[in-house]
Amino acid sequence: MSAYASLTGAGYRAQVRDKATLFFTFAFPLLFLVVFGLIFRGQDVEETSRPYIAYIAPGVMSWGVANAAVFGIAFTLMQWRRDDLLRLIRLTPTPLTSVLASRYVLALGVGAVQAAVFVLVAMLPLFGLEVDPRWPLVVPVLVLGITAFLTIGVIIGSYATTPEAVAAIANCLMVPMAFVSGSFLPLDLMPSWLQTVSRVLPLRYLNDGASGALTGRGDLAGIALSCGGLAVFTVVFGAIALKTFRWSDSA
Repeated sequence: MSAYASLTGAGYRAQVRDKATLFFTFAFPLLFLVVFGLIFRGQDVEETSRPYIAYIAPGVMSWGVANAAVFGIAFTLMQWRRDDLLRLIRLTPTPLTSVLASRYVLALGVGAVQAAVFVLVAMLPLFGLEVDPRWPLVVPVLVLGITAFLTIGVIIGSYATTPEAVAAIANCLMVPMAFVSGSFLPLDLMPSWLQTVSRVLPLRYLNDGASGALTGRGDLAGIALSCGGLAVFTVVFGAIALKTFRWSDSA
């Protein structure tokens, strides 16, 4: 069995056994959907006459998927480095690409299940999300989004040395980004300068792409632009992640 297959299998078994983390990975974004969905149920955004759920559902889903990608690999790398597992792996013929690829596949799997469950819940009559016929386009958007945020998680996991540090750094990054990028509130309600600031944040592109694919907001060019933006962030943060990656705390 290859090192990649072994690491992937071990990672999958570890995730399945950690029932609490697995539960909250899926339940936490759904909690926001329930809260915001019930608060704004049946209401439209005055500026666009579109229902709030058309903004909230894709935005919260995108944030949940991105959050899981960041936290998943950041905690894993920190723990493996703290327990000297990465140093032991480095002594074997296992390349860094196999280590990261194993976590990437797991992140894609978690993200796919998260998105499917989230959309199905949002489509219930209680919330009333109407999915556009071009919804399959959300797949490449999510793949690129998970890839971009995974690279951010690698950077955090390479610097943080404790679980508390991972949580603090990731939350300080992801929570404000969610508000500024329109995950919890429509960007149309925000000041124009804040909308401009959001364009330098990867979550803005993930939100826009997911919204365009799921609800038909915007055109195909807009979805393509979102995918392009996420690809650029992936290249930039990926280069930083590879440059800053540490096999041990002493390295």
